[in-house]
Amino acid sequence: MRLTQWTDYTLRVLMYCAASQERELPVTITEIADSHGISRSHLTKIVQQLGAQGLLETTRGRGGGLRLRKPARDINIGAIVRETESDFTMVECFDPSTNQCGLNPSCKLKGLLQNATASYLAVLDAVTLEELVTPTRSTVTMPSSKKGFALLGIPG
Repeated sequence: MRLTQWTDYTLRVLMYCAASQERELPVTITEIADSHGISRSHLTKIVQQLGAQGLLETTRGRGGGLRLRKPARDINIGAIVRETESDFTMVECFDPSTNQCGLNPSCKLKGLLQNATASYLAVLDAVTLEELVTPTRSTVTMPSSKKGFALLGIPG
């Protein structure tokens, strides 16, 4: 299973905010965009959605920025993925309206893939945002060759 870019960026925004939650100043969209090499306008849409979902507190103007609206320990990764991914249909037979497979009556692949998807989501359900990051008081910076790994505490 592959996550959409939207989900990837959503997780990056939340992780960045969680890792920076002990900072005095809030995180900015520009800061996250520059850190990850992501379009600022794309991140703005994601931040708006996260604000509407009650996950981020956004403040405009000088000294404004982003902060988690609730503790990172209360943000479930499985719930985020379910909220941002629109399609868990791994193969056509998952959707009866598009299923054209002639093997459907005797096929066991569908059940296997459904179990795999359920297991995948169960692993994500067991993890909170807090478990993915180490808070820091300074600005989170990552060398371009080690993006993603630095926030997770995985040595490059």
